[in-house]
Amino acid sequence: MSCALTSLPEWAAFEAAAKQSPIHVHDLRIIHAAGIDLDISGQGSSPALSDAAQALLDARGFAPMRERLLSGGIANVTEARAAWHTALRAPAPIKEVAAERQRLNAFVRLADSERRWRNIVHIGIGGSDWGVRLAVSAFGYAGTWRQVHFVANIDGHAIQGGLSGLDPHDTLIVLASKSFTTAETLQNGQRALEWLQASGVENPYEQVVAITARPDVAQAWGVPQAHIFKLWDWVGGRFSLWSAVSLTTALAVNADVVAGMQAGAAAMDAHFAEAPTERNAPVQMALAGIVNRSVLGYGSLNIAPYDFRLSNLVPYVQQLEMESLGKSINLDGQAVGVATGPAVWGMPGTDAQHTFFQWLHQGSDGAPVDFIVCQHADHGWPEHHKSLLANCLAQREALLKGKTYDGALKECLDAGMTQDKAEWLAQHRVHPGGRPSNLIVLPRLSPYTLGALLALYEHKVFVQGVIWGINPFDQWGVEYGKVLAKGISAELSGKAADADSAAHDASTAHWVKSFGKSL
Repeated sequence: MSCALTSLPEWAAFEAAAKQSPIHVHDLRIIHAAGIDLDISGQGSSPALSDAAQALLDARGFAPMRERLLSGGIANVTEARAAWHTALRAPAPIKEVAAERQRLNAFVRLADSERRWRNIVHIGIGGSDWGVRLAVSAFGYAGTWRQVHFVANIDGHAIQGGLSGLDPHDTLIVLASKSFTTAETLQNGQRALEWLQASGVENPYEQVVAITARPDVAQAWGVPQAHIFKLWDWVGGRFSLWSAVSLTTALAVNADVVAGMQAGAAAMDAHFAEAPTERNAPVQMALAGIVNRSVLGYGSLNIAPYDFRLSNLVPYVQQLEMESLGKSINLDGQAVGVATGPAVWGMPGTDAQHTFFQWLHQGSDGAPVDFIVCQHADHGWPEHHKSLLANCLAQREALLKGKTYDGALKECLDAGMTQDKAEWLAQHRVHPGGRPSNLIVLPRLSPYTLGALLALYEHKVFVQGVIWGINPFDQWGVEYGKVLAKGISAELSGKAADADSAAHDASTAHWVKSFGKSL
């Protein structure tokens, strides 16, 4: 189990070293990992901090816990199961994983050879949605011969829009739900099935596929056994991208994309397992994040991918980090004692520069930034890419270096302003600087590099969970809300006793009654 972090002398030494380790703008620190470069020059550093970090990792039992994760041991202790998503992308996977890979590839080859299903409606939510959405937008951004619609939200407008304009006779419905009890997925799936039936599709269930850890439940729902692909209990939902949940990706943009992403992630797994602490990209990202959140007090982390194709990377990482690290109780049931998981948010550059970068530069709080960019583009307009790269580097440099009052004053005077006006305006042009960032450089966006990038963030989150002493693989807070929703849903349908309403707070009770009258 995990004792309170703040009780450890190793934490006190780490915290003290972090406070005395500034960003050295003239030092270059780049880690090469699985084909991508992680530039951590924009994070505080010192020999004392490095030594304290290693001591802290040792005190938290990082090495044996990493081994437990990668070997399929009980890493998710509150639910007594493994978190063995790395097994899904292993070059030589275990027998059952290899068998599902073969089944998926055979399904895709047959569909492609017959030119079937020009439309796919992918129905899933959270981890059953974001990874697939990211991969399809990254590698199918210019369009594919199959049209893919994603439906996640329980809002009826989502499924209505997802089915709109499609030919039901040439549409495949993909239901992705680990438990096959997810309310949003099953309700939307039922509407899609009714849409097929109403359109006169002779065998509507033959146009439905399920990806789940409960094949028996999916089969009872009506999905043919041959159309059910297996997940495993040891695969967390937010890591299911590496499983048959990527069937939609394979159909939309090629099965080789899925294989390439798995290969890149496996390479990052190997790096994470073998690289020493100072050269271990996920470990160094995690340590920098601990400093920024728990020592320096930054409440959020900004993700800034300077690549239009990575628009969906932000919500993917947002779910990965916030669902995993949104905890304040350690494994012993004690308060962690320091600030944990930051709020994760962002937008692709350069759109972000015209939206919230002003806040990053001169706001009272600021936030660390992960800049992500591809060195080479895959389009034919080099001037565009040069401008993109220049903007990425310039924004990062401005956050690092800032601008002093004297520098701003000189600018104003050089522009011909009077002394009084220059002195006044210069105060508004000061940038504090010293704001931390990472720069992650992909040689180009490929399935391999995207897979490595996602695994980099996965392992970073794991390391932070180890240091904070929390379990990054459960999500009890979300589950509690789901339980309450079931009761309220029954009340709105008039199927619950009055006593249930009395248990609510005044506001909830009012709106349950008000909404119930309008339904």
